[in-house]
Amino acid sequence: MSFKSFTDYLLLEKKYSQLTVNAYQKDIESFSVFVKSEYQTIAINKVNYSQIRSWIVLMVEDGLSNRSINRKISALNTYYKFLSKIGDIENNPLSNHKALKTNRKVQVPFSETEIINVLDKIIDEDDFESIRNKLIIELFYSTGIRRIELVNLKLSSVDIENSTLKVLGKRNKERLVPLLSSVQETMRKYLITRKRIERIMDVNSLFLTKKGSKIYETLVYRIINNYFSKASSKVKRSPHILRHSFATHLLNQGADINAVKELLGHSSLAATQIYTHNSIAELKKVHIKSHPRSKK
Repeated sequence: MSFKSFTDYLLLEKKYSQLTVNAYQKDIESFSVFVKSEYQTIAINKVNYSQIRSWIVLMVEDGLSNRSINRKISALNTYYKFLSKIGDIENNPLSNHKALKTNRKVQVPFSETEIINVLDKIIDEDDFESIRNKLIIELFYSTGIRRIELVNLKLSSVDIENSTLKVLGKRNKERLVPLLSSVQETMRKYLITRKRIERIMDVNSLFLTKKGSKIYETLVYRIINNYFSKASSKVKRSPHILRHSFATHLLNQGADINAVKELLGHSSLAATQIYTHNSIAELKKVHIKSHPRSKK
């Protein structure tokens, strides 16, 4: 069995993103190197749990966090489940493995005041980067989309007439999220300034750098961190905290938790039925009624 069969399975059947598949491949290759180093000719599909356990011990001794170790073992477990599924192995050596305990990270959202202060300070709306950055912040806070989802937005994703944004989420699952009227206005201004870029290299991408190329994740992180470092004393100032703020503020305003889950695009199979019960029209009503900035 070629390893490509496994990666094809993740991409085509499990609908994992290429980024996730690359991470899985790297983790499994890391274990393969360990096996060859410690046990010479033992193939990865011939190992037992005690040998995997010795890899875990080595990672602990190397100072890797329990969270990182669990991620690597999860990737390996997925691989063994695949081998079992196709009949390449009889027993999964990780079938009885228990994940290492991790401390739950506390995500502290921005306050409504902090977010409003940041948005109110972006006043040079004729400048391409200023209006782009304002739109990025507004989209994170008013839709709860993920950073990679924002980076991958297309011009065709935007439907101002119907007040919606089409988002491609995890496992290539599309969802529609409502656009508040205030965000639509910022979107219109951004699209006008976007046309002024002399040379656009990524014509289909919604968000661009000032040089006309597709925006990238580290730049988006820097944008959020730079703006909120001036308005918030919180240790973590990232796109994910804005996503967390979106959900927290909606729930604080009385929004139905199932509607919020659908807006966030959580891909848990256990919750799929809950998500499909709400139409985009119903979500718009919840969103407009509950979101703090809908009253602006």
